[in-house]
Amino acid sequence: MNYQAIAFFDLDGTLLDAKSQITPEVSEAMLRLKENRVLPVIATGRTEIEITAIRKAAHIDSNIVMNGAFIRVAGKEIHSDLIDEASIERVYHSILDKGDQLSYYNEQKIWCTGHSEALINAYNSIHSQIPPIEPEAFRSNPINMLLVLGTDHQDYYEATFPEFEFYRNTPFSMDTVKKGTNKGQGVKILKEKLALPNIPTFGFGDGPNDLALLSACDTKIAMGNAGEGLKSVADFVTKKNTEGGIVHALKHFDLI
Repeated sequence: MNYQAIAFFDLDGTLLDAKSQITPEVSEAMLRLKENRVLPVIATGRTEIEITAIRKAAHIDSNIVMNGAFIRVAGKEIHSDLIDEASIERVYHSILDKGDQLSYYNEQKIWCTGHSEALINAYNSIHSQIPPIEPEAFRSNPINMLLVLGTDHQDYYEATFPEFEFYRNTPFSMDTVKKGTNKGQGVKILKEKLALPNIPTFGFGDGPNDLALLSACDTKIAMGNAGEGLKSVADFVTKKNTEGGIVHALKHFDLI
């Protein structure tokens, strides 16, 4: 399709409401974007299995998931970056030594090492299912992303595993991906794969892991509920996600 622009949307705190759902207003806005030849793309730390209902409600079939480790456009996989087993094993032993838990992600499934209070709180906070326990799932499955479940030890993990990026996505968890993997890199890969190097891009986000996303986009939009760090780099600060911020911004930039 001959797109005139691409719009990248974070989910929690951005495209979703307070109950992690797509409102009718946002659903209608996504349809209008597509009618205007703007490609809507979800850009999230979650994986595809967690957002099936969200994608359907939003009429979106393109996504950058697991913070850029996996990309699908118009239903077709175009990028998948895997973490090697030896690296995961090192993290696995360190996590258990610290009394934390670990989840393993690919685009189809999630497994975890155990059901701790932090793990349950993390998944409940984004209204996502608690994954099944399979402590060594990484030995027999491709893994794109890890999730560290715990409220402490971030400094330790960052110092011990410089080959990974740790994004604190809730008070109870950290998205963990290979160094250099982020939503912004996902934007660049998507544009390269689609051969659209000069197409205008719009990025929408609210959290720390959205800094790379906004930095990679031509027009940077922070939600009204975003942190000050993200707002400081934004071209436009819209209303909160619970106050119609997505629709407000899309109208502001004449995208719908």
